[in-house]
Amino acid sequence: MPKYRRGRINDEMQKETAAILREVKDPRVKEAFVSVTGAEVTADLKYAKIFYSALRGEDKEIARGLKSCAPFIRGEMAKRLNLRITPELTFIRDTSLQHGAHIATLLHQIESERPQTEDEQDTDETEGD
Repeated sequence: MPKYRRGRINDEMQKETAAILREVKDPRVKEAFVSVTGAEVTADLKYAKIFYSALRGEDKEIARGLKSCAPFIRGEMAKRLNLRITPELTFIRDTSLQHGAHIATLLHQIESERPQTEDEQDTDETEGD
């Protein structure tokens, strides 16, 4: 199977999972404002990892809620996507947004602690005039 097909399937899985999650009635998922950040389907299309992030709620409760509604989501995917095999879903918390924010704060902290050189001080003085 060409790689571009799997990429398209990944994109469709992500889009449809996000749409289905808006229909889920489980309060652990609905109240946490879960957003799907990515999807990764295996080459044989039997398994899919769905990456998600949540604005609020406890991580363990959200994971339990997603695990309990996975059969519903899989059934809805079977109806919406034209695939021979509907993959089994595994939900994985995506921490890349928090990691990126942490790196940005560290860089900002380093920038603010760095002493200014004479050239930078001269440009700061001329900009103030």
